[in-house]
Amino acid sequence: MNFEDFLLHIPKIESATLLGEKAHALMYPPERRAIMETLDLSTKQPKEAAVMMLFYPRNEQTNIVLIIRNSYPGIHSSQIAFPGGKAEKEDANFMDTALRETEEEIGVQRNKINVVRAFSQVYIPPSNFLVHPFLGYSTEELIFNPQPEEVSGLIEMPLIHLLDDVNVIDYEMATSYSASIKVPVFKINDHHVWGATAMMLSELKETFKNVF
Repeated sequence: MNFEDFLLHIPKIESATLLGEKAHALMYPPERRAIMETLDLSTKQPKEAAVMMLFYPRNEQTNIVLIIRNSYPGIHSSQIAFPGGKAEKEDANFMDTALRETEEEIGVQRNKINVVRAFSQVYIPPSNFLVHPFLGYSTEELIFNPQPEEVSGLIEMPLIHLLDDVNVIDYEMATSYSASIKVPVFKINDHHVWGATAMMLSELKETFKNVF
């Protein structure tokens, strides 16, 4: 999609009804369905984090950026995610967390990001995190400066790729739920995006389908 056309739809995105779990559920790993049926967040006392779903022009087309996390001893090692991270005491709110972490992880200054709105939060059972996603955009072609301690690579995904149903497939992989299980993923070239990030992408996709 041409970026100028994307910008024209921003007011509709701001006022669109979010589909929340209905959209997230399209990308649930099988075990998550049972977890969500009995989930009571009031008993979990989750840690909280925020991420930025950042759109920008690249050769006049609309793109969104994802990061590939470094390999480390932990649940989210080497996973594909949005730039973002854990909320800190000095953050004014979760939007501030998303902006701070985006600048730290991929080098995009907050004054270059226009935040449109918050999207539906996503709970991650294995790490007990509650993630608050925000949609933002920059009107300029961004130059990224990934933080090498946390980011091993970037994926620039055209919006038209996100909207194409052919790029959602079932893929067999090892997860924190099972050593081998088929899960729904977004396929981006040789990468497979699953779990919480796929759920957030799903809500973006379903929202955009209703808006465009």
